[in-house]
Amino acid sequence: MSKAAVLDASRPDFDQVIQDITDYVMNYDVTQSQEAMETARYCWMDTIGCGLFALKYPACTKMLGPIVPGAGMDNGSRVPGTSYELDPVRAAWNIGAMVRWLDFNDTWLAAEWGHPSDNLGAILALADYQSRSRVAKGEAPLTMKDVLVAMVQAHEVQGVIALENCFNRVGLDHVMLVRIASAAVAARMLGCNRDEICTAVSHAWLDGSSLRTYRHAPNTGSRKSWAAGDASSRGLFLALMAQRGEMGYPSAITAKTWGFQDVSFKGNELVFNQPYETYVMENILFKISFPAEFHAQTAVEAAITLHDTMLSMDKTVDDIQTITLETQESGDRIINKTGKLDNPADRDHCLQYMVAVGLLKGRLNAEDYEDDVASDVRIDQLRDKMTVKENERFTREYLEADKRAIGNAIHITFTDGRTINESVDYPVGHRRRRDEGIPLLKEKFERYVRGRISQKNSEEILSICSTQESFEQLSVNDMMDLFVI
Repeated sequence: MSKAAVLDASRPDFDQVIQDITDYVMNYDVTQSQEAMETARYCWMDTIGCGLFALKYPACTKMLGPIVPGAGMDNGSRVPGTSYELDPVRAAWNIGAMVRWLDFNDTWLAAEWGHPSDNLGAILALADYQSRSRVAKGEAPLTMKDVLVAMVQAHEVQGVIALENCFNRVGLDHVMLVRIASAAVAARMLGCNRDEICTAVSHAWLDGSSLRTYRHAPNTGSRKSWAAGDASSRGLFLALMAQRGEMGYPSAITAKTWGFQDVSFKGNELVFNQPYETYVMENILFKISFPAEFHAQTAVEAAITLHDTMLSMDKTVDDIQTITLETQESGDRIINKTGKLDNPADRDHCLQYMVAVGLLKGRLNAEDYEDDVASDVRIDQLRDKMTVKENERFTREYLEADKRAIGNAIHITFTDGRTINESVDYPVGHRRRRDEGIPLLKEKFERYVRGRISQKNSEEILSICSTQESFEQLSVNDMMDLFVI
């Protein structure tokens, strides 16, 4: 009989990955980067605007509010654009689901992709709750500058982990990174010490990840619209547990057999080639023009340009014989879809569908994913004419740190043999197009604020958001009060 191995029960130090995240949120001064702080203000505006716009859709609003009727909380966290006052964990779920619902908030593309502004669920709900609690005790509330600092940190944690580590290749959903970033930043906001923040982060890694099943055919569905809100609220919950003294798990990532790397990451080690600073917020991608999965943003822009070109040529989609789409490897892998598309969540993750609508209508709006638009037989007729292939340059420049391009190209051949082509490397929401993009982002924010909030409050919100100084100085609770309806 072989002798059983003797296990060493000595608890190790926290994994270096956990310590690095903790030391960053505790010690790094993100306000050193004026660009990061200013971009964070625009990111906040864009994220809240997306959430307000989502409230037009019953599929979203039916998910919001307390988890059971009557489970609100007096003087709790506000949910923008509603009258809800909830405990901060549930408010984080609500805010996170709203801002993610229409796939219109910011994006980060690297080895892994995701949407760092999803963390605003935990950040804003906790900051509002803390501010109201402080005011009730006669103390100074948090300001919107505190929110921006937390946003820069959360963006950086989520984005830097994503730079070299591809979780989707092993079937894991990127919302795990929202949970990790939210846990770290929320624990710091709660005043946790270093060991407590490490504890919260260790729990976030222990949770592993939900599967990407709900993002891919044949199972694509609306869970992808609330998964990040769920993850952000979970991060806040874990931070609150750590604050209460719950113990941590030092080798949650590296423990042999039982740790994240062995269980969930196929035995691969996490890789990091740069420190946490302010790189991610400075380079964040905004979805300004289209509520579309980001790998398709430049494809839709190209399609709308070609729509106008066809009009000038007196051509219609009926004159098209073939369409060739060139995209990045990531786009080819996740949004190249054939066959029947059953719901809006399926359609906004189909490259061919989004291009077809752009060619047909010269636009792409959230409404274009609904059944009444999808029933237009010309959309599927166009999809049947499409061939998708990877462009190696697009793939290479997608990963280059000084480019982070998201290229797409469309080549159309008409029945008379004539051809037209359009290629776009950088979407309007890219850092390289900030001068062009920010005015459009402001218009987007104003449109969605005025579409949900009273005229008086809209005017005040827009005035406050117009300068960095006025925005940063406002208390969080006063800002959130302006969004109550």
